[in-house]
Amino acid sequence: MLVELPTLFFVLSLTLHTGNNRMKDKDKKRLKKFAAQLTKLRKKKGLSMRELSSRCDVDYGKISKLEGNKANLNLTTLIELAEGLEVHPKDLLDIDFD
Repeated sequence: MLVELPTLFFVLSLTLHTGNNRMKDKDKKRLKKFAAQLTKLRKKKGLSMRELSSRCDVDYGKISKLEGNKANLNLTTLIELAEGLEVHPKDLLDIDFD
């Protein structure tokens, strides 16, 4: 599975979203769009968050926080989620981040 470098750097550069007022508005919007994409793909596969968690090495609580736009992710989490959804990681990032 290959992920383009600009996408990789975007994923690795975001900061944890826990009410941090210093996070840029554009980063908050990007995380929100990612959360919506993750939720959409999970529901399309007919999976609950717990079912997705059991299919990959990502804790249910982390998935819940990601979908609730309350946490950021790292590259390994992105890859694990993609494996659990049986999609390419780029499918999770196939959204307009602008």
